[in-house]
Amino acid sequence: MDGRILKTIIEPVRGRPVGLTTIAAAVGEDPGTLEEVYEPFLMQQGFLARTPRGRCATVGAYKHFGFTPPKTAEQPTMFDS
Repeated sequence: MDGRILKTIIEPVRGRPVGLTTIAAAVGEDPGTLEEVYEPFLMQQGFLARTPRGRCATVGAYKHFGFTPPKTAEQPTMFDS
């Protein structure tokens, strides 16, 4: 499921932030479950960041899945939430 979540953010939008409900609908999971179960792990691993505009895959997530990070991607820091 972690891979499905990250690929949902990476492949269709190429670096732009994605809303929680959009991700939940795409992977067929409850938004609360994503927020409480999957996001903490992905954030701890450095693959996902929450920004005021939505969820973003980090450079580490792109590299983990063999994608080249887009130059226009909003790459949040650890201080963004």
